Amino acid sequence: MKSLAELEAIRQKMASNVSMRKDDHATRVVIGMATCGIAAGARPVMSAFIEEIGKRNLEHVSVVQTGCIGVCRLEPIVEIVNPDGEKVTYVKMTPEKARQVVAEHLVNGRPINEYTIGAAE
Repeated sequence: MKSLAELEAIRQKMASNVSMRKDDHATRVVIGMATCGIAAGARPVMSAFIEEIGKRNLEHVSVVQTGCIGVCRLEPIVEIVNPDGEKVTYVKMTPEKARQVVAEHLVNGRPINEYTIGAAE
């Protein structure tokens, strides 16, 4: 970092990422970020969700972190929770799968069944 302008640009970028987490009436993208999730690659998955949601300017979608979701062997795990409480649990996520989930599930309303916990079990 070489200038205050560069620092301000970083601050604004991070503030926009945090704002994705504040809408109480939003569809929530909940990413398991316990040690097991992080070890399995949850950080790049979370980054892919944040980038893709931002790129598509999706409103009323928040990205939040949680601890262990409970099935460590299927990490990284991501739950998509609609405002009405309906939940879809995606397992063994990758950044590429995350981008596909944004396009199909969040934009078009079609969950990708082959990535869900039901398909994995």
